[in-house]
Amino acid sequence: MKAFRLDELEAERVANEGAYLQFLRERNMSVGLYALNAGEHDPQKPHNQDEVYFVVSGRALITVGQETTHVARGSVVYVPAGVPHKFHHISEDLRVLVVFSPPEA
Repeated sequence: MKAFRLDELEAERVANEGAYLQFLRERNMSVGLYALNAGEHDPQKPHNQDEVYFVVSGRALITVGQETTHVARGSVVYVPAGVPHKFHHISEDLRVLVVFSPPEA
């Protein structure tokens, strides 16, 4: 078993001075913590993997392809591989668990 605490992952992400911290990588998936502060721009490009976002804190809009929805704590969003997607109008600091399948390269 592997177990993680969000507060410890966030501290490690901050110490590494990055917006993204991959903390688990297995044969069929990888998981990371993604952070965008209020007002920031999301620089993401489409990925070659399917993704699931689980919002652990914050508020924003997300556009996936041509669809846009509000997200906040507890929101779960599926993004198919290759589809353009971005968080925007980030009104509260956003912390998101990201699951990639297959694992992010």
